[in-house]
Amino acid sequence: MTLPCFPALFAISAATVFSLPAAELQPGLIKSEFIYTSAPFPACHASTIVETSHGLAAAWFGGTREKHPDVCIYFSRYEGGAWSPPVEAANGVESPAKRYPTWNPVLFQPKTGPLLLFFKVGPDPQKWWGMRTGSSDGGKTWTAPQRLPDGTPGPIKNKPVILSNGDLLSPSSTEDQGWRVHFERSTDLGLTWTSTAPVNDGVKISAIQPSILFHPGGKLQAIGRTRQGKLFQVWSEDEGRTWGAMTLTDLPNPSSGTDAVTLKNGTHLLIFNPVAKGRSPLTLAASPDGKIWSEALVLENEPGSEFSYPAIIQTADGLVHLTYTWKRQRIKHAIIDPAKLKLRPIVDGKWTP
Repeated sequence: MTLPCFPALFAISAATVFSLPAAELQPGLIKSEFIYTSAPFPACHASTIVETSHGLAAAWFGGTREKHPDVCIYFSRYEGGAWSPPVEAANGVESPAKRYPTWNPVLFQPKTGPLLLFFKVGPDPQKWWGMRTGSSDGGKTWTAPQRLPDGTPGPIKNKPVILSNGDLLSPSSTEDQGWRVHFERSTDLGLTWTSTAPVNDGVKISAIQPSILFHPGGKLQAIGRTRQGKLFQVWSEDEGRTWGAMTLTDLPNPSSGTDAVTLKNGTHLLIFNPVAKGRSPLTLAASPDGKIWSEALVLENEPGSEFSYPAIIQTADGLVHLTYTWKRQRIKHAIIDPAKLKLRPIVDGKWTP
């Protein structure tokens, strides 16, 4: 029997919606808000954000709980300074008798063409597969989802990037033979793909969910999550065709998702949980070279709570937008002016919110 998405709405009070963490007073933070106050699901996770010709858009998965078959992909648009109510954009219905949970949506807007939505379907991350759909009206309607080729899960959590020659480079990973990172390339905006081999063995460093940063001369850096208590990094000298050896950085990681972006001025921003255990605090860091990082903002800092799986972009106006999971109950959105950030150097590798 097909499981329906929730008809009931789960709400929180206005007092909760408009209360902000201490981050409100930090330089550079313009706004911090929940994307929705009520929704047809009790739990959510893994948000993504993008700028389109129609404005900002965000997506995430929501349902009874992660891995439950009723988990759908939900979508919201930012219109007139406010987010539209979440609507279902995709689900894992295979037939009237078979349904799988959906996972980790990734929105991507090419310079020309429809808004793309990548997501995963399957019982768990070891057995899931990649899906792709598109929208020509800013997410109001979507084409019928298409399954990506076997062995090509697509962007696994974080956004793809467009290279200097117009190719689409997707940061990806698999979990069926250990945690291994690879990169997928498309010359036709995600219709067909080629893939690198895994860039780590999944044993010495167990790594997934990379983000891609740009450096001068066609050099790329990927950075992301591991099981080794630190973020990983791996570098390419040829725009992602080949990659060097993966190494661990000095940045703490509690095996929780991260995201990163290179700004127009070349500064790199990274949002992550700078601790070895737990998913609080959630911190924004900045770096001139992708190697030496400074603390810029603490978005959340409530011991014992979860603030996780962030997404980050820079929009055409130069501002930075990010979204993240708030206690598995809501998706939060923050707007940042990167020119006003006050950086705090990290002393002896200690992150002190």
